[in-house]
Amino acid sequence: MINNFSNSFLNKDIDLIGFGNAIVDLIVKVEDSFLEEKNLKKGSMTLVDLDNSDSLLQNCKITQKVSGGSSANTVVSLANLGNKVQFIGRVQDDYFGNFFSNDIKESGTIFNINQIKSNKSSAHSIIFITPDAQRTMCTYLGASIEFDEKDIDSDAIKKSKFLYLEGYLWDNESAKKAFVQAAKIAKLAKTKIILSLSDSFCVDRHRESFLELIEEYVDILFCNEEELKSLFNKKNISQCQSEINTLCPLNIITLGHKGSLISTKCETIEIKPHNHGEVIDTTGAGDIYAGGFIHGLLKNYPLKECGMLASICAGFIITKLGSRTKEDLDILIKKTLNN
Repeated sequence: MINNFSNSFLNKDIDLIGFGNAIVDLIVKVEDSFLEEKNLKKGSMTLVDLDNSDSLLQNCKITQKVSGGSSANTVVSLANLGNKVQFIGRVQDDYFGNFFSNDIKESGTIFNINQIKSNKSSAHSIIFITPDAQRTMCTYLGASIEFDEKDIDSDAIKKSKFLYLEGYLWDNESAKKAFVQAAKIAKLAKTKIILSLSDSFCVDRHRESFLELIEEYVDILFCNEEELKSLFNKKNISQCQSEINTLCPLNIITLGHKGSLISTKCETIEIKPHNHGEVIDTTGAGDIYAGGFIHGLLKNYPLKECGMLASICAGFIITKLGSRTKEDLDILIKKTLNN
């Protein structure tokens, strides 16, 4: 299958702009009994207030701290692969805000947002990792949800090849308006629009408006199997594929250890998973998968090869703790393909 996106890349000098919640990820290793004690559903993302967050962290050891959030993870992986990328998100002038700003800039990502003055502190997410490598997130969104239309960099969107949006932004009305305004600007500028559904519970909350958004604006959709089933409220993945292909030209569906699917009206391509070793932490696997795939699109690779790059990147990151790596992903890809 051919990748036709490069035809619209002329006169655009930014590879991708990502919009999302600016969140500091706090990685904590726990046993299953901890989740049971705290009444947390394994694999879920739960929104919490600051008091609940502080309570959950009591007697826990933070093993890693990183500038995270779904969109930011994808953007940073693209920076690692040598692409010119920008991230737009809201932070407060506080400890977590300063950490996020410094950490994401160190990756080579452009981050020009001015820190805001707010009654809420910057966002952070506690990511509980159980021995089976599943991650369960408890997220305090704080100042990140005060994202609004004033934060949109219209000129940058017009100069960008892709605009990447994360579904989590849909949980706040002002962020949602900014989200739609950015999509309108991108569509007029022929900037290709990518949406990540983010979380099946998020999809449950906003099913109808997500479907409208996808049909009106989205060129490429990233989701996992459960998110797609939630979107159409069906249990049969094949039925869901048929329906999403009528709304969006290119759909990428991750299936965990079973690999992934690239789905269009014309064809479905199966992508096998890549095994780089013991699975330690699945945090950010879908985000890094998206980064690898988009990198392939930017290089004008065929869609199947884009899927292979994505699978290599995702398969590698789950052998590490957290959603970041200092290793050069481009070198990793070349080594893997040559073996």
